[in-house]
Amino acid sequence: MSTVLAKPTQPAAPITPGAAPVAAPGATSTTMNEQQKKIFIIVGAVAGFLVLFGIVYGVLSSAVFSAKSVANSYVAAISSGNYDKANTIADPHVNTNQRALLTSKASSGENTRITNARISMTAYMDHKDLANEVIDQARAQEITDGVHRVLDRIASAESAAGRAAGSVQLLAATKTRDVGEILAAIDAGIRVIGENRPQEITVKADGLAKRLGERGYSLGVIDAAEADTANAAAATHIPFHLIGQLQANKIGKVLPVVDTIESVDSIELAEKIARRATMRGITVGVLLEVNESGEESKSGCAPSHAIDLAQRIGAMGGLRLQGLMTIGAHVDDERTIRAGFAHLRRTRDQILASGAEGTADCTELSMGMTHDMAYAIEEGSTIVRVGTAIFGERAFI
Repeated sequence: MSTVLAKPTQPAAPITPGAAPVAAPGATSTTMNEQQKKIFIIVGAVAGFLVLFGIVYGVLSSAVFSAKSVANSYVAAISSGNYDKANTIADPHVNTNQRALLTSKASSGENTRITNARISMTAYMDHKDLANEVIDQARAQEITDGVHRVLDRIASAESAAGRAAGSVQLLAATKTRDVGEILAAIDAGIRVIGENRPQEITVKADGLAKRLGERGYSLGVIDAAEADTANAAAATHIPFHLIGQLQANKIGKVLPVVDTIESVDSIELAEKIARRATMRGITVGVLLEVNESGEESKSGCAPSHAIDLAQRIGAMGGLRLQGLMTIGAHVDDERTIRAGFAHLRRTRDQILASGAEGTADCTELSMGMTHDMAYAIEEGSTIVRVGTAIFGERAFI
């Protein structure tokens, strides 16, 4: 029998009191050396500086470089007569030699100083409770009188144009108006309302639906159960239109409420609305917005593209092409304003005559507002969008 000899072990090294323990062979030391400490301190300092810089930048952006502060600086420069500074704030890239009217030299003359300069645009939703449902009797009467005056104007324009009474719908444009004011307009005879901004629809919809339900009306989209009672629903339904621009990320917010979107101006937007409508199992009415005036400040497709776009939109599932919409030219020339309206009517007629799929219901012409509704009605408008003549001048833009 063979004998296995045990491998002799080395005696443990004596531990000297106060000495640092010695790491075993192959072990990794977790003690931070001086160089690592310096790197850690530098990285920490840089991170701290970046955080501090971000905080300072955020404060400056909101307080110094915000749109509000820039606008205030511009108005202050105008009020002080320093028009050169105001010009630089408004557009620093314009050569000073190209500025002829609004200059500090011009302001030095007698009675040439601009006075009472102020900012008229404000975040009105921070200053007005749009969900408010109660208004005083005097305000309700103002709105009632406004509705009746506009209805009389429409009737006169219909008669002057040789059109049938009631052939033009009055849509109340309710931008910046609260629930109580809108209810007063409906009580006075308004049967179609339109909002410019999705965020206002979100704020007002529940209150409007509840109060209109108490009056025997339904608002916006009619579900299948309501649609079965067709005649009753038609008599009590208040259509809710979106008449302002719609961003793709807001489609989901408006579709549960509005039944018609008047501001569709591209295939891309139409496709996104169609997808959402199909997912919800509903059909959304749309009007193709056309920029007849050609003004850059206005939305809408080019008139030359309108027929093709309308035919493509008409073929989409989930959408019902109801007509065309435009905003009249912002000029004093009656012929120019009428020309845009007349061209939209001819475009609508061409779409109907094409017989293309989904275009048979393209009958509406939403054109004409407070200042140009008479021209629009004479040129064939079927919907006029009126706000100021009903509610009065807006306190907010």
